[in-house]
Order: sequence, then C-alpha cells, then structure tokens
Amino acid sequence: MSREIVFDTETTGLSPLGGDRVVEIGCVELLNHMPTGQNFHVYINPERDMPQGAFAVHGLSSEFLSDKPVFAAIADAFVDFIGDAKLVAHNAAFDIGFLNAELGRLGHGPIDQGRVVDTLAIAKRKFPFAPASLDALCLRFGIDNSRRTKHGALLDAEILAEVYVELLGGRQTTLGLVAAGVKTAVERASARRGSLVRPEPLPSRLTAAEAAAHEAFIATLKGEIVWRRYLPEQDAAKAAS
Repeated sequence: MSREIVFDTETTGLSPLGGDRVVEIGCVELLNHMPTGQNFHVYINPERDMPQGAFAVHGLSSEFLSDKPVFAAIADAFVDFIGDAKLVAHNAAFDIGFLNAELGRLGHGPIDQGRVVDTLAIAKRKFPFAPASLDALCLRFGIDNSRRTKHGALLDAEILAEVYVELLGGRQTTLGLVAAGVKTAVERASARRGSLVRPEPLPSRLTAAEAAAHEAFIATLKGEIVWRRYLPEQDAAKAAS
C-alpha cells in the first residue's frame, strides 16, 4: 500500500537560518490517497519571542506556546510518524527547510528531497498562470475552507490532503475509492452551483415595445435561430410561436 504524509508547519518567520523556528506541525496520513484518520499534531515552544507579523498569520502567541514541548522533545515522535513515507506539502521547500534546520540542530540527518511532493509545483504545472495558493485551489475544486480564518498546521494539512487528491485527478467513485455518503469536491461544487440558481427568474428589463421590436427583427432573419437551442423549453416554444 502507498503511504503518504500530507503535512504543514507554522513558524516564527521566514528564515530558519536567521533564527526562526517551527511552532506547529500538522500531519495527515494517507493510504492509497485516502485519509486513515491517523494524524500527528503538536505545538512547539520555539524558545524565542513571537514576531507580530508571524502572530498575525497563525495566532500562536509566546504565552500560548510557553508551556509546550521544545522541538527536541517531539523530534523522535515526529520522525517515527513520518517513517519512510512520501511527504506532501504546499510550497514544500519552505516546510522542509525549517524541519531540516530543526533536525540538524539535534544531529538528525536531513529529510531527503527525493521523497517530497510539492503540491504548489503540481498546481503550477497543471494550471499555468492561474493562482495556485491553497485558498485558490480550494475555490477551484469546491473544497470548503471556511474554517481557515487563520493558518493552522493540522487544518491546513487536512485541507491540503483534499486538494492533493484533486490535483491527482480526484477520487474515482466508480472504482469504489470513496466511501458511501462521502461527496467528492466536484460533487460539492456542483451542489454549490445548484444552490445559487434563483428560485424565480428576474423579470425582463425590456419593455413590451422593445420585446415586440426584437421579435419583429428576428422574423426578418433567414434560417434557424441558433441561440434558441439554448433557451429553456418553455421559452423556446414561446419564442417560436
């Protein structure tokens, strides 16, 4: 069976070499692209202050993190959880750079880049010139990210797992890969579009005289009026009468 770990981190900033540290790790286990329910999630005391810019992104304060374990205390559990699985992240170089910096401080070997899948790179190849942020991909695939008011490693990993499956082509229900009652992102998007249909159409802005003048003009045209193929049946019958 193919085991993959979709993960995300939150940090104190943008530069692991400049002293920024990991403050949260969230991992979601997939087997054959399906979530198993086995997750790894931990908050980490970064042993330094929390810059205001980083706090604005994830909302994790120095006070909140003060009683959380340091990275050294959770490193072995993290390494054991990921094992030798393929690692999936969005803008993976950022997260891997931070994790390798943390592991390097403890004498652990780095995570091999060969086992890392970057969903940002996949999205850019698949949808060139289109927005490729996690939020943009949720919108494209109809994935609900309404809980994502701030960045959070586990929530982002859970959402990214859905995005990753859609980037691979989506779950094939005809092959029995989706449990009964679980909707795919395509089905959710379709349902969402259906919910936006007006129960009553808006009244026409044309006056009776304008509508009559239009029909008189149409009557002068020869051949089939092509756009009438796309009118609802009742409207097409009325227009043809």
